[in-house]
Amino acid sequence: MSKDGHVETLRWNGREIEMIDQRLLPARKEYVACNSARSVADTIRTMVVRGAPAIGVAAAYGIALEAVRLSGEIPSRFTEKMNDGFTALAASRPTAVNLFWALDRMKKRWSENSGRPLADLASILLQEAHDIRAEDIRINRKMGQYGATLLKDGDRVLTHCNAGALATAGHGTALGIFRSAVESGKRISVYADETRPFLQGARLTAWEMVQENIPVTLITDNMSGYLMSRGEIDAVVVGTDRVAANGDVANKIGTYMVAVLAKRHNIPFYVACPLSTIDLSLATGNGIPIEERPAEEVKGFRDCHWAPEGVAIRNPAFDVTPAELVTALITEKGIVDNKTLTDGDLAGFVKKHRS
Repeated sequence: MSKDGHVETLRWNGREIEMIDQRLLPARKEYVACNSARSVADTIRTMVVRGAPAIGVAAAYGIALEAVRLSGEIPSRFTEKMNDGFTALAASRPTAVNLFWALDRMKKRWSENSGRPLADLASILLQEAHDIRAEDIRINRKMGQYGATLLKDGDRVLTHCNAGALATAGHGTALGIFRSAVESGKRISVYADETRPFLQGARLTAWEMVQENIPVTLITDNMSGYLMSRGEIDAVVVGTDRVAANGDVANKIGTYMVAVLAKRHNIPFYVACPLSTIDLSLATGNGIPIEERPAEEVKGFRDCHWAPEGVAIRNPAFDVTPAELVTALITEKGIVDNKTLTDGDLAGFVKKHRS
């Protein structure tokens, strides 16, 4: 926990970036230290750190750490190895657009200061990583304030996967909205889907809510329709890894099913979405790359396998929810309602507010 009592997903120890190993939660809380771009890329690929905003922050530190590590090299060697670092990080996970946003920002900062001594350049890039981390927390808190206005006192809210402090530098996107609602005095309770096959809801969302005494009930992914049909869910709030220009939303596999069920039962379906997650280069969600993860994750969990050897397995890590099913995007610059999405005005909103 940080000094304010909240989950501290990434922290700087003066030499390295340390990240909670989310594969071990909730059984153990341990930090993994990284001191290079490749070591950060490994933590992203193996899901030590996950969640689009957290991946972006981690990648920024990966580049900064590589610059620090190489600051004693000759300039040509520095450039060669830095480019290798960018390549390794870009290949670590394809769906989260924040990864590429952060890498582009670090590359621009490098370009702006390419004539500086390498030690100075390393310090500049490290400060940029610190700034990205601090900005992420501020953005999440702003999103939380906007999102909290959409929830009523007493609401029972469903979420899928983990879009909390563990998926960001702090506070969280979807779970940040819950935290902000509670801070404003509203009594809300949370239903957390398990989020199979990697169980981010069961292991991470439930853990975060328990840590902060926010009432949470864990359900399997195939129970949400039943609870909706009984009037036991008032709203759905999820995060996202990438949003296309038309408002289509990529999030953890299973989100699309939740959105369809919410539409069927007239339940609002909200997506917490920092502007950095909106990818205007993609016209629709059909262009969003969907990561296929290892079959082992579906075959069982950790050392326990329940599927027979030889069975064919698919493991897409994300699905795409069409904009027509999204009640609103909640951003740090305000709420984008469904009419804005379906009228094709998301790009205008982003261009107006993105600096």
